[in-house]
This record gives sequence, C-alpha cells and structure tokens, in this order.
Amino acid sequence: MEKKLTVQEMYEQHPKRYIAVITTILVLGGMTIWSATSIRWPSINPAGVAIVRTIFRSLLEPNRDWLFTLRPIGIPKQMFETVSIAFLGTILGAILALPLAFLSSRNITGRFYSFIGILSVTLIRTFPVFVLGLMFVRVTGPGPFAGVMTIGLASIGMMTKLYVESIEDIDKGVIEALDATGATTLQKIRYGIIPQLSANFISNSIYRFEINVRNATILGLVGAGGIGSTLIWAMAAYRWKDAAAALWGIIVVVLVIEFISTKIRKSLASSDS
Repeated sequence: MEKKLTVQEMYEQHPKRYIAVITTILVLGGMTIWSATSIRWPSINPAGVAIVRTIFRSLLEPNRDWLFTLRPIGIPKQMFETVSIAFLGTILGAILALPLAFLSSRNITGRFYSFIGILSVTLIRTFPVFVLGLMFVRVTGPGPFAGVMTIGLASIGMMTKLYVESIEDIDKGVIEALDATGATTLQKIRYGIIPQLSANFISNSIYRFEINVRNATILGLVGAGGIGSTLIWAMAAYRWKDAAAALWGIIVVVLVIEFISTKIRKSLASSDS
C-alpha cells in the first residue's frame, strides 16, 4: 500500500530552484536598470496636462450633431467605414496567412520549407502598421482601400504564427494514418488537418479582427480612411468636442465588438472541446 506523503515531506522533496530564481531576478533587474538609463525622462508639460483635462471634460459634452447624424461627416458613417476596413483586412490577412502557415509547419513540409516560411513571416512582421499604411497611401492614394491592404498585410505575421502553433499541435495519429494510406500533402491538409483546426482558425481570426478594429481607427492618421482622420483633424484644430465625439464612437464600437467576439470565441472553444 502506497504511503501518503505529508505536506512537509512533499515540500522537502520538491526540487529546489533557488539559484535559477535568484539568477532570473538579477537578470531582469539588470535589464530594467540598463533600459531605464537609455530613456530620457522629461518633466511634465503643464500645457499638455491642460489639454488632457480639456479632452476629458469634452467627453461629457461631445458634438452631438456628429454623434447622431448619418451624413458622411457623422461618426456612425465613419465608424462603419472603420469596421469595414478592419473586417476586409482581416479576411484578406486570414486568406494569405493560411498557405504561409502550412508552409511554415515542420510537421507538414519539413525543416527546410518551414525555415523559408518562418523567414518570410518574420520579414513581414518587421514592418510597423504605420509604415505599411504610408506605403499603401503612396501607392494607391489616400482612402479606405489603402487601409484594407495595410490591415491585410499587417495581419499576416501574427495570424500565421497562431496558425502554425495550432497546426503543430494537431493529433499526429491522424496524419500518420493518412500517410499509411498514401495520401498526398494536400489530402492530408484537406482531410486530416482542416477538420481539427477550423474552430481554432476562426477563433484566432476573430481575435485578430478585434486588434484590427483598433488599428483601423488610427490608420486614418496617415490617410488610410476611417475615423482616425476626423480625430486627428479635430485635435489639430483644437475642436475638442468634435474629437470627443470621435472618441465616443471608437469606445462604443470597440466595446461592442469585443463583447460579441468574446462570446463567439467562447462558443467555439466549448464546441471544439
């Protein structure tokens, strides 16, 4: 009969990791101090504090004409354009990320092709969304199309990484069974992988859509459409009530989308389990 250990005996048998913990704390502390020395810590600007206070006061009295009108200048119309940019960009990014994800998965294509795929994704991820936005604005001209292309390209890196993690964690027994039947790579993807990963892919795409809504709100700063243009123009002209109306539109839409997407992802997770 197996003897039950007391709490004290379990504690004494637990592996001691004092050296590893102390080393980790020292390394993190050293990196924190080193990073802090490379940053200039400016003093607080009283004029900037006054502007921030004005913005928060304006949130209580936004421009209601912009909030509730359906004209092109109105906040509902511009937020609809912003969400549309994020949605189409997410769809584009998801479509482009799928082949890259399968190419980057070692259990599908092997080490050599996986290295090429990961290298390609890493190069894409090095470009900040603002830089991509400026590039597409120069190529296609200002407007929502530049925003869609920017969101789509910027989404590839993160979505591919999430897809690869899901693909490499799949049940290998299914793949081995398909290998035994002489299935090709495309057949393994179609019949062995996609059925296992469809819910996970959709959940990751919805999560990226949440992020893209936030990105789309600021892409207007570079002329890529959406409500960002209205926000920056209002702040540049010191029209704080107009800026507050734009901020309320962003806040409400982001909260609603996050609530709905969380419900959908929880439903997908429960159905997958």
